Amino acid sequence: MASVVQLSGAVNPKAEQLKARTKRFALAILAFRRMLPNTDDARDMGRQLARAATAVAANYRATCRSRSDLEFVARIGVALEEADEASFWLEILIEDGIAVKEATLQLLDEATQLTAILAASKITVRKRLERFAARHAGDRNPI
Repeated sequence: MASVVQLSGAVNPKAEQLKARTKRFALAILAFRRMLPNTDDARDMGRQLARAATAVAANYRATCRSRSDLEFVARIGVALEEADEASFWLEILIEDGIAVKEATLQLLDEATQLTAILAASKITVRKRLERFAARHAGDRNPI
């Protein structure tokens, strides 16, 4: 595996771990998609699932390049929506009986965990922004 390239600033180990985890999730979904039955429904849902899963990784990567807390909240919100969408498509594949294997349940569990992690990160930073705004409510130029 390639080493982490640091473009600027310090590398946050937790962020790097989550970047790697979201990429592994995307790659696992792409492999899973190739195993789906060759039907119109499976192809359509697999395509939607692959788009959502790869978008989680790409948007979290963009989140890590945020220049401010406001930008972070906006970008992680997109990654969060994509993780939730990936969960949705996995649920549909399971409930429709297209993919009911243990691997599907494991991917759904990972999508659910990623959704929870991203939501918690968004909440944490949003609260920090709210505290900052409350402390500087009377300031003319808080930033």
